[in-house]
Amino acid sequence: MNSEVFISATPQKISIALTEDKRLMEFQEEGQSASYSVGNIYLAKVRKLMPGLNACFVHAGHERDSFLHYLDLGTQFLSLDKYLKHVRSKGYTSISKFHIEAELGKEGSIQNTLQQGQEMLVQVIKEPISTKGPRMTCDISFPGRYLVLIPFQDKVSVSSKIKSAAERARLKQVIQSIKPKNFGVIVRTVAEGRRVAELDTEMHVLVNRWEETVNRAIAVKNLPAPVYEETGRAVGMLRDLFNPSYENIYVNDERIFQEVKDYVTLIAPERADIVKLYKGKLPIFDNFDITRQIKSSFGKVVSFKRGAYLIIEHTEALHVVDVNSGNRTRNADGQEANALDVNLGAADELARQLRLRDMGGIIVVDFIDMNLAEDRQKLYERMCENMKQDRARHNILPLSKFGLMQITRQRVRPATELNVEETCPTCHGKGTIKSSFMFTDVLESKIDMLVNKLNIKFFTLHVHPYVMAYINQGLWSIKRQWQMKYGLGVRIIPSQKLAFLEYEFYDKAGQEIDMKEEIEIK
Repeated sequence: MNSEVFISATPQKISIALTEDKRLMEFQEEGQSASYSVGNIYLAKVRKLMPGLNACFVHAGHERDSFLHYLDLGTQFLSLDKYLKHVRSKGYTSISKFHIEAELGKEGSIQNTLQQGQEMLVQVIKEPISTKGPRMTCDISFPGRYLVLIPFQDKVSVSSKIKSAAERARLKQVIQSIKPKNFGVIVRTVAEGRRVAELDTEMHVLVNRWEETVNRAIAVKNLPAPVYEETGRAVGMLRDLFNPSYENIYVNDERIFQEVKDYVTLIAPERADIVKLYKGKLPIFDNFDITRQIKSSFGKVVSFKRGAYLIIEHTEALHVVDVNSGNRTRNADGQEANALDVNLGAADELARQLRLRDMGGIIVVDFIDMNLAEDRQKLYERMCENMKQDRARHNILPLSKFGLMQITRQRVRPATELNVEETCPTCHGKGTIKSSFMFTDVLESKIDMLVNKLNIKFFTLHVHPYVMAYINQGLWSIKRQWQMKYGLGVRIIPSQKLAFLEYEFYDKAGQEIDMKEEIEIK
């Protein structure tokens, strides 16, 4: 399987797309100012105890208070709490020299363990979703590519997916010899076969992160305050996704390119050359056919096979998917064979959609009814096979007697929803406009403003591909006329994300130029 990653960074947002055999499989997008908070650690304060829930609400600086259940305090909470009080009053002390307290019992109560206003270190394990605040834990951990470091434990665990008993024993022995005292370690599956030097390097990186976190917590004066933030969004996603099968990682931003390059060099020096800086004239997603796939894959209706389609609805509690055969020609073998064919295709597309949209919680799928038990079993096995590629924890139940399949999938953040419908930028829903040829007059008036009022002589104009073709048409093209008339350097780029008569201006640094007025052709 040929896997590639594409990272598109603009001043407003960063988008990451993963393709497998040129087909879009995962997509993440967020504003540059937005924060992806899972894994972040805060020095917070207990806001309110909830004995009835055996939980509390913690003020960690988010819009809504965070939820912390008693069981999420972790077995080593007493050690963490004692250590935090010690370093906040006396300064930094190595965990290796610290006496570990007895484990916290699982049958205790929140009111006997915490007090209102108490300071504590908490880590985000679940993003705010809808009306709910983040979910927190006090079981602090620092994930790396090969290892997960857990302070205040002294146990080494090896991933159960490593089947070789000899390799498991080797890894356990290696980690025991290199890890500091009073740190627990989980060895991840990808550590199989790795050399001691690679594991030791990452161990030092993770221990340094813990020490930096403690030093920030010591320096905090006003609570709440962040004391550790996860790596950048691009690097954070690569940490979980990266595997040696990647053919290329394309990045269109020099700063992010360097971050990704440094990270890949650290974890897989022999694969560092797969990270490439994209310098093409076209937007990176347009050039690699990502934009088209995004527009065809998101939305309420998703076509997948010879006229068949899915209808995907989102609610507060669950996601509902309806499978429709559409206007496809019936299978010559009969209705049952036709239903099976459509359902198998729907299972393939649904597994892709779950990853693509990062849909979590409960998913209920209404497949086309099938009479034969063996066909229903085939569909269930196909869905299970497709979901093996999904990194999120999930559980799939066989079809019920009503033809419904129930799936639960780990949810740590809201599902990705993109509005792929376009509002007409010229008539604003009125239905009639002047000739589209007038659009070039609008663009020329904007260029005149840029050159003569804003004194900008070099810029890039992004327009719909059809509009670009019209502007560049002929020997004495409109573009050449603009260059001769205004004496400017203009580069015209086709952008598939723009509607027919939309446009965007960018300066030499790649920053969008705000024209401060909306043009309406009536």
